[in-house]
Amino acid sequence: MKYIPRDTYVHHLALYKDKHIIKVITGVRRCGKSTVMILYQQYLTEHGVQPEQIISLNFEDYSLSELLDPAKLHAYIKARLVPDRITYLFLDEIQNVSDFQKVTDSLFLDEHVDLYITGSNAYLLSGELATYLSGRYISIEMLPLSFKEYESAASNTLSITEKYRQYIENGSFPYILQSESTQQEAAEYLRGVYSTIVLKDIISRYKINDTMMLESVVRFLFDSIGSPLSSKKIADTMTSAGRKIDVKTIEKYLYALQNSYIVYEAKRYDIKGKQYLRTLEKQYVVDPGMRSMLLGHKSFDAGHILENVVFLELIRRGYEVYTGKMGTGEIDFVAMNREGSVYIQVSATVRNEETLERELAPLRAVRDFYPRLLLTLDEDPDADYDGIKRTNVLDWLCR
Repeated sequence: MKYIPRDTYVHHLALYKDKHIIKVITGVRRCGKSTVMILYQQYLTEHGVQPEQIISLNFEDYSLSELLDPAKLHAYIKARLVPDRITYLFLDEIQNVSDFQKVTDSLFLDEHVDLYITGSNAYLLSGELATYLSGRYISIEMLPLSFKEYESAASNTLSITEKYRQYIENGSFPYILQSESTQQEAAEYLRGVYSTIVLKDIISRYKINDTMMLESVVRFLFDSIGSPLSSKKIADTMTSAGRKIDVKTIEKYLYALQNSYIVYEAKRYDIKGKQYLRTLEKQYVVDPGMRSMLLGHKSFDAGHILENVVFLELIRRGYEVYTGKMGTGEIDFVAMNREGSVYIQVSATVRNEETLERELAPLRAVRDFYPRLLLTLDEDPDADYDGIKRTNVLDWLCR
């Protein structure tokens, strides 16, 4: 099977090549972590690294089950290190190895080992591992395919609009595009990924007994993407609908869902007061296709799904992303990095004059000089409204 290029992640890894720091790749199951390891190994061989300098182990491979014993794994690797040259060591789904923290800590002591590890949940960076590796690792968080990656790899017989529709309906997981899955096949695949996350990364790890309640919370969150929520609001809404649940349980479920990378949170930021707010966060799902799989296509909401896609893209581009409060108005996203901020409104269409003015108003109220964008699906020429740039969102996603 031909691999879909994931150049952004490969280049990110290349920045840390030969640097004595552990590279930790995390992200939702099946988002392509193993593939990025393979693509990066190809990059290494193309840049002069010899095959014997690369050791790659995937701990979901049953043939490596003996190496789940930390002592045997350590001995296996030490026997294969190349003397006086750097050995590039790739440990995939390392959390399957008991006491893996001690193994990675020991291997890190060897200055001739360039170490890369992956895992599917935030356990990799919690507890003992964070203690062992304090100040000695960088975390690279992966997501499924961006729309740019998807559009480049999808059939050239489709228009960009058709590709976007396929992207949000079938999902952004690489296997679905690689296997040219039908909508039904994509839904079945996503159901399998979702079930594995719920069973392995959430229910078993967090010892959740009421699986039906967890499913109800997930459905509620997926149906409410882009809407301001608090734990109390979720609990009150579900209780009034006949599903009694308390705030602490909601908070536990949110923590588990976020640590399994199935849900992402955008906190609120008061732009005028320049302060972070503690209430009414927004939740977004890691993949729009997973939302369609769980809720069905009757729940289709073009505006909020587009907002979800833009949120994930901003995360991919390295921004810290907040929802913005501007007086009594709201700005969909305040995206921050070391260079400053970008203010973004997202709307499926602004061809109606009243809708256009409603979207522009909060952006006009911003008084600093950072960029302000209005992103829409309208296939119209770009426009400028007193410094506010309106552009087609699919063009923006593909830049």
